[in-house]
Amino acid sequence: MSNAKKILLVEDDSDIAAFLSLNLKDEGFEIVHEADGERALLQLEKQHWDAVILDLMLPGVDGLEICRRIRQMTRYLPVIIISARTSETHRVLGLEMGADDYLPKPFSVLELIARVKALFRRQEAMGQNLRLEAGIIRCHGMEIDPLAREVRLRGETIDLTPREFDLLYWFARHPGEVFSRLSLLDHVWGYQHEGYEHTVNTHINRLRVKIEKDAAEPDIILTVWGKGYKFAVEKAEPHA
Repeated sequence: MSNAKKILLVEDDSDIAAFLSLNLKDEGFEIVHEADGERALLQLEKQHWDAVILDLMLPGVDGLEICRRIRQMTRYLPVIIISARTSETHRVLGLEMGADDYLPKPFSVLELIARVKALFRRQEAMGQNLRLEAGIIRCHGMEIDPLAREVRLRGETIDLTPREFDLLYWFARHPGEVFSRLSLLDHVWGYQHEGYEHTVNTHINRLRVKIEKDAAEPDIILTVWGKGYKFAVEKAEPHA
């Protein structure tokens, strides 16, 4: 039985789909292509997938809706959006819907392959870490459950995207350590590319809005000027 990672490619442009399928197959991935949103949803329901590469503008059901439904599934499934919608608004919306990555068209097929491989490396590393450290992390009024991939803040469940969860979990496992933006790209995103540091800033800003009492004056995820970011070490409560 093949151990190849099985990827669902959802792309309505037949030329782009054929080109991507050829190159991804050359890298050892098993590719199934769907050009229609409705058919893609049927494929997601009836088969096991290791990742989805998803265009936004599709006939039937659009990519954002497909991404939203994927995130309602109990099993975590990596999603990379590829889209001709290149504005920051669309990129942020795609990430808010739960996409792990967003590549605006036109893009290098080599970069897409690198992103796919990085996703699988990160997923494997996270799985190994979770097996070793399956306990819930409690800090700053939060409970971070790595197996359920859930965060509760003062008893209330916080709605985080997959990448926001991974970023928070990484910080919480390394309190007091300073990480540069490139280092966070490497550890959390699984790749390190000059010019993508703004992605880290965007995710940290959104994460602060969700977990900090005052996102403008954070006391959990701290900026270390000129160096990067760190997760504050929680002060011990004084004994009575």
